[in-house]
Amino acid sequence: MILGIETATTACAAGLADSERSVESLLARDRRHVEVLVPGIQGLLAAWPAMLRDVTRIVVDYGPGLFTGLRVGVATARALAEATGAELVGVTSLEVYATQAAARGVSGPVVAVVDGRRGELFAQRFALGDAVVALDAPHVVRPGDLVAGATGAAPVTFVGDGAIRYAGDLAAVPGATCLGIAWPSPETAMALGARRDPAPVHPLYVREADAVANFATRSRP
Repeated sequence: MILGIETATTACAAGLADSERSVESLLARDRRHVEVLVPGIQGLLAAWPAMLRDVTRIVVDYGPGLFTGLRVGVATARALAEATGAELVGVTSLEVYATQAAARGVSGPVVAVVDGRRGELFAQRFALGDAVVALDAPHVVRPGDLVAGATGAAPVTFVGDGAIRYAGDLAAVPGATCLGIAWPSPETAMALGARRDPAPVHPLYVREADAVANFATRSRP
């Protein structure tokens, strides 16, 4: 049995899967990861029904995403894996978004975008065809710079919660489509993680935490 944990965006979600079925549940939309994640996992197990000891693999989205959400998700996944002996596997929010786009029939150039707040996006380019192929690494970019750098003959699809928030800006790219998927799917994450070898998981921070940035700003003369 696989447990999926998703906390990279303002949403908190979890899922369960085995060889016969899978389920996922949106636990909260409003950054209440600390309050809802563990009770939500307990509720999923009770409804299955299953026990935590039945979980043999834990798949967690380790980012990029919101700082506190990533810390909560990865710390919970590590603790549960340590307590149960379950294998631990990490996936990124951006590859999950790109895979969700592929499942919806999207092909060609795709840019997965997570809303990073502060007027920034966490972004990564993919090519969707027979497989989902990453073309660059996750990085931080402002919507205007992403628009200015969007080139290529084929129309591009932007996917993710960032495509919802900045749909107006991204529409300036000729032929662009914004696929507004509000959160990375735990079911998709579990499907990706089922095929990977276990490995240590650490949050993927592609910029400093908000608290550090705010302190640095206040400290400037």
